[in-house]
Amino acid sequence: MFYGLNNFIKKILPKRLFYRSLIIVAAPIILLQIIITIVFFDSLWIKTNKGMTRSLVGEIVTIIDIYNKENLENKKMITDLYNQNFNFSVRFLDNEILPDIKVERWFSPMDRTLRRELKSRFNNYWFNTIAYKEVVDLRIKFNDGVLQIFFPKERIQTSSIRIFVLWITLPAILLIFIAIIFLKNQTRPIINLAKAAQKFGKGEFVDEFRPSGALEIRQAAYEFDRMRRRISRHLKQRSEMLSGISHDLRTPLTRLKLQLAFLNDKKISKQMSEDIDEMEKMLKDYLQFSYSQSNEKTETFEFNQLIDEIINKYDNKKIKFYPEKKIYFEGRKNLLKRCLYNILDNSLKYGNQIDIIIKKTVSNILIFVDDDGPGIPENEKVNVFKPFYKIDKSRNETKSSVGLGLSITSDIIRSHGGNISLEKSKSKGLRVKISLPF
Repeated sequence: MFYGLNNFIKKILPKRLFYRSLIIVAAPIILLQIIITIVFFDSLWIKTNKGMTRSLVGEIVTIIDIYNKENLENKKMITDLYNQNFNFSVRFLDNEILPDIKVERWFSPMDRTLRRELKSRFNNYWFNTIAYKEVVDLRIKFNDGVLQIFFPKERIQTSSIRIFVLWITLPAILLIFIAIIFLKNQTRPIINLAKAAQKFGKGEFVDEFRPSGALEIRQAAYEFDRMRRRISRHLKQRSEMLSGISHDLRTPLTRLKLQLAFLNDKKISKQMSEDIDEMEKMLKDYLQFSYSQSNEKTETFEFNQLIDEIINKYDNKKIKFYPEKKIYFEGRKNLLKRCLYNILDNSLKYGNQIDIIIKKTVSNILIFVDDDGPGIPENEKVNVFKPFYKIDKSRNETKSSVGLGLSITSDIIRSHGGNISLEKSKSKGLRVKISLPF
């Protein structure tokens, strides 16, 4: 039971820290104001109105007694006194009946109190509190007619209600407004830290990050900045080391090529040249893999145009592109271009027809690359994304393949916060599905 209630509360509560903190601050203020309002209405306002209304009804009963017992001259004199001293307007309507239309407001405390007091004294009555702004129209059945009495609303309603409403609402609004300003200032450093962490997690270049906010938030931001610097330094050292190794290895490979050119045995020279070319291709792939986390800055570009540029460079009639309306994306354009090159290289290597389909959903860009090749076995679809992994020699027609293409592609897609998966295409080949958030 408590588990279900806990889940229900989690669903209805806001997810963001700012709104949760605002509820923590605003809920006690609103609850306190409601309690004060209830106590005021019950112990002060309603009781005061009840006493005022009871006093008014007593005066009306006195007027009716005068109309029953006194002569016409005394009636007029006493009625004039009431009109002069109590702002009453009393008149007798001969041969009149009470209106049938009820205009009482059930939600109005003033109407409820007046109805309750009149009901205890009279059998037939009718009143209207909304026809006039400052006056109440009261009619009571008397003999063969109706006694109509006009009296001010202030006789049964205290004027302090408006002051009370302002006093109870304005401070609450002011306190909540001040709380919003302070909470904004407190949550802004957390949001900045989260954005910096997300940006760094995607491999994007993070500018100099300055910790701010409360002491605990500053400490967390400071530790994140230290971690970011250590990781960036490590990646830079790795890239520099691989570049140095590549440079050192290419020099003896170049000398070997020159020496092979002077060999008399052309068959051995050709075989050794192919091995040297393979080693150079492997070095190139290693460097490409190490640079896949480079600090390339993000930019906004049109995705259909990027794919058109890639297809035009291939100049291959095997590739068909099915674009959608213009889709703008913010990311590292060159890395995504390298990613699509790797996928199309594999598709052209094993398939005769390649279809590229792009779709836009509410929050994602979906790219499908379908081919009609032999596909990949289900048990190997996870392994092919591992670095330096090869399925078998039957799928590796070129010796220079080192098994880094899909690994680099997966690394690029995930660094953009996306996902890549392998499925079966409509033509029984391989479908590469890429999902990128925007």
